[in-house]
Order: sequence, then C-alpha cells, then structure tokens
Amino acid sequence: MSILLKPIITEKATRESELRNRYTFLVNPKANKVEIKKAVEAAYGVTVEKVRTLNYGPERRSRYTKNGIQHSKTNATKRAVVEVAEGENIDFYSNL
Repeated sequence: MSILLKPIITEKATRESELRNRYTFLVNPKANKVEIKKAVEAAYGVTVEKVRTLNYGPERRSRYTKNGIQHSKTNATKRAVVEVAEGENIDFYSNL
C-alpha cells in the first residue's frame, strides 16, 4: 500500500510551505497519521512535527446526454498537511 500518492502544489499550499513549513500531500484514504509521518520522513529525510488530515467525500456530478441525465461521482480522497521542523524544507522540484 503506497501511503503518499502525490504532493499538492497550489498557490495556497505553496504559500503555507514558504511561510509556515507546512506541506500538503494527497495520501491513501486508509493511511493514519503515524504511517503518514513515517512515510514523509523516509521519503524526504525531514523531521515531521505535526500531521493533520482532511477527508474529502466524493463529488457528485451529472451530465446531460441524449439518453437522459447521467449521474456519477468521483472517488473519496484524503489530504495530509505535514509540518516539518524549523530550518528544514522539502524541495518538490529537485527531481525534474
């Protein structure tokens, strides 16, 4: 089971990382805070001080087609906001 799926790089997440040393990741919905902390420390070599998680439910969508209205929904996701120790940072662009 892969814990960290991908980092979330948005304007808000970038601002949080620059000002408060908080990084946001899309994680496996079954992962808990301890597993997320260990995965970030192993993957990026930083000391994690705090982990906060957010569960996002599925989004419901509808399409209008010639056969009528088609209803669907996206998968539920989970995000983790990880705060690293002072003076440490994570560079997401180092592998490019």
